[in-house]
Amino acid sequence: MTDPLSDFIRGLPKAELHLHIEGSLEPEQMFEFARRNRVALPFRTVEEVRAAYAFTNLQDFLDIYYQGAQVLRTEEDFRDLALAYFRRLAADGGVHAEIFFDPQTHTDRGIPFQVVADGLLAGMAAADELGISSRLILCFLRHQDEDAAFATLRAAEPYLDRITGVGLDSSEVGNPPSKFARVFQAARQRGLKLVAHAGEEGPPDYVWQALDVLGVDRLDHGNRALEDDALARRLADQGTTLTVCPLSNLKLCVVPSLDAHPLGRMLDLGLRATVNADDPAYFGGYLLDNYVRVAAALDLSRDQLVRLARNSITGSFLDGEAQAPHLARLDALALTPA
Repeated sequence: MTDPLSDFIRGLPKAELHLHIEGSLEPEQMFEFARRNRVALPFRTVEEVRAAYAFTNLQDFLDIYYQGAQVLRTEEDFRDLALAYFRRLAADGGVHAEIFFDPQTHTDRGIPFQVVADGLLAGMAAADELGISSRLILCFLRHQDEDAAFATLRAAEPYLDRITGVGLDSSEVGNPPSKFARVFQAARQRGLKLVAHAGEEGPPDYVWQALDVLGVDRLDHGNRALEDDALARRLADQGTTLTVCPLSNLKLCVVPSLDAHPLGRMLDLGLRATVNADDPAYFGGYLLDNYVRVAAALDLSRDQLVRLARNSITGSFLDGEAQAPHLARLDALALTPA
């Protein structure tokens, strides 16, 4: 039996703008890569791994996230990881993805930057055959210092023609965007787009800093911006894209339930919100799951769902020519009777 809501959402051409590729490492893959690379795991079964995914905050998740990344060792691992994600995205009706990667998670344990980047780029090239375009965004780990971020930017120099932008992730509280002002300026001077996680667990002031100190082109999360009316108005007036992650917010206890999620209010306020999966292997759902579950919880209309998909295309770093066919499909769907 088909589900009309799932079928409708699957048919919408959608971009995913907030996806940590290391966070798509499924427990089955974790064991596969561990065997491949002879890495000992603290878990005996896939079920034990899934049982460990009970988080009460962002740091609980990050602790096991970094532990899981230990199995990623070779170019083949990173290629296989990326391609598995793109196959899931294609099944969800996704047409474009701008994926985050955390090179410091790997270089700090002796994996060369080249291994990580070449593997991911190979997976992205293979995604073309699935009809999915993609971009790569390098994220700095905000719990480390800015000097470490600069070292990562230098390591990325040979790849900057294949990296679209830089971002900022990891532990938000206590690590304000202003901590990375100089490295973001350096990235901008190199022609890179700028994004940053802000307002997930951090206060609205972190969102102001992301806008005014870092000068971001797009805001990752942004939930707590709604606590500041002036900030919410500015985001709406500027048309700043917010990459919202419903199931992540639920799993990390950012919201008590999906029917309390602020996505509906964001749309009512005229914010350019999008739906994304964040770290789907850990948070219980890929792109389609996030759309379907939040749509059901908030009783989103077809028009609102089309708008969310449209926001994901116009909020991407694709140029106008590449966006046009996806937007034309959405226009046609918007005119189709329910």
